Amino acid sequence: MKSILLRLILLLPLHCLAQAPEANLQKLGIELPSLQTPLASYVAVVKVDHLLYLSGKGPIQTNGQYIKGKLGKDLSIESGYQAARLTAINQLAVLKNELGDLRRVKRIIKVNGFVNSEGSFYDHPKVMDGFFDLLVQVFGEKGKHARTALGVAALPLNMAVEVEMIVEVE
Repeated sequence: MKSILLRLILLLPLHCLAQAPEANLQKLGIELPSLQTPLASYVAVVKVDHLLYLSGKGPIQTNGQYIKGKLGKDLSIESGYQAARLTAINQLAVLKNELGDLRRVKRIIKVNGFVNSEGSFYDHPKVMDGFFDLLVQVFGEKGKHARTALGVAALPLNMAVEVEMIVEVE
């Protein structure tokens, strides 16, 4: 009997044993915000087959204000990291709104991160780790993805970061 039980446990897919993304968010003390209206004429997400293309989002706070400024001038790496993390929370809200259940995420495919920075700032990956790290905390292996972390001269509304992503869904 023990050997049958052991075989059944070993045959269970790992994703069945993993925590649901919403449970991981709750453990992290994160409540997803309400969605903001897009700033221009675009939509927050476009679905093509099993892929979701999420438009760029920035670090908008619950008071409606963006975290603003240039890395290397106005903001520290840690402040930028927190802005990128907040942006990840905002993108997760888009996913939740679109899917209804974050367990439908099969894999985060690609993340493109843009950092509003001074020309002499070179730590863009350290800033964008705020976004990248949260995806892994929420989705585990499914949150590991291809990525880009670039510095740019300016972003809309002087926001600190802007991030777009591609997600495969079931």
